[in-house]
Amino acid sequence: MPILKHFREQIRMAGADGRPLRIRGGCTKDWYGQAFDGELLDTRPYSGIVAYEPTELVITARCGTPLAEIEAALADNRQFLAFEPPHFGSDATLGGAVASGLCGPRRATAGAVRDFVLGAVLMDGQGEVLHFGGQVMKNVAGYDVSRLLAGSLGTLGLMLEHSIKVLPWPMAETTLRLAMSEIDALRALNEWAGQPLPISASCWHAGELTVRLSGAEPALQAARHVLGGEEVPDAGAFWQSLREQQHPFFRHPRAGGDPWSDAQPTDPARRGPRLRGDDGGQEALWRLALPPTASALVVGGEQLIEWGGAQRWLKAPGDAASAARIRASVAAAGGHATLFRGGDKSVGVFHPLPPALAKINERMRTAFDPAGIFNPGRMY
Repeated sequence: MPILKHFREQIRMAGADGRPLRIRGGCTKDWYGQAFDGELLDTRPYSGIVAYEPTELVITARCGTPLAEIEAALADNRQFLAFEPPHFGSDATLGGAVASGLCGPRRATAGAVRDFVLGAVLMDGQGEVLHFGGQVMKNVAGYDVSRLLAGSLGTLGLMLEHSIKVLPWPMAETTLRLAMSEIDALRALNEWAGQPLPISASCWHAGELTVRLSGAEPALQAARHVLGGEEVPDAGAFWQSLREQQHPFFRHPRAGGDPWSDAQPTDPARRGPRLRGDDGGQEALWRLALPPTASALVVGGEQLIEWGGAQRWLKAPGDAASAARIRASVAAAGGHATLFRGGDKSVGVFHPLPPALAKINERMRTAFDPAGIFNPGRMY
């Protein structure tokens, strides 16, 4: 295929010259991770759904395929990507969704991106095409590289294709809202997690706990009696606003209340989300990953809590002193903190890896990309 030949030539020339490559698709998540640079390798020309058999609950598509195209094909058969990948822009691609590893509100109950990646085709740093996994659930022998690619931010190679497990739409859904403090909400969510309740998403913010129920109508009716609260009309827009970070919480605290996820130019010819602070300013949005049982954290900022308490968003300064304080508090609770948007990226976007894990990470990257040309410095 001509485009694959072009990719191979570009990669081999970059490796020979020691020039970094900046792998990019729809440009909707360029802000995520450390600042990176290099010659652009645009994945969008390699696009299209390769195979989709609704009865098998698997779709295979090329890396540059727009997420909107995939979701439309699935919707025609009442199926969806259960990890609810955020788009952050109309140009989002499948490759970007897998590379970022980001998930939406359903992640706590449905699973992460890696849990749905069945197979992958990768072009490594020598221009060789490697196949991992397949299109069925039980096909892995040795390292499960296809799932390892989820969240790698393009640092292991050029992801060409992915086979993704999909799920049918829930038979019914409803959303309930309850007035509740942060401590009471965390306690309730952990108690409910031990009961057979069809909870598929949760969100606490500003004294209100919102819970989505998904499943058969009798199960939803029974859960309503257990949980109480008031039913939220047109709740789809609410969960969409969380997935795309358009909820009022994500609005930047500056005059006019512009959204943190505002789509502003990051490239003369393309658009993607950008916010004040992405250029090294001190205002920041932190993503805290914690055990759901972790108590309320006193970290000095407004919070929004998702995933039954496992994901907590924090608006706080992103300078070095604040980063050290936040990460120490989160680590003491058994979690890690990511400088998601804004702030000073010199403090490190991702929580530092333990030495042993950092060595494994480096060896894995070197095995696939000996010359270190793929998105160098994007993660650590």
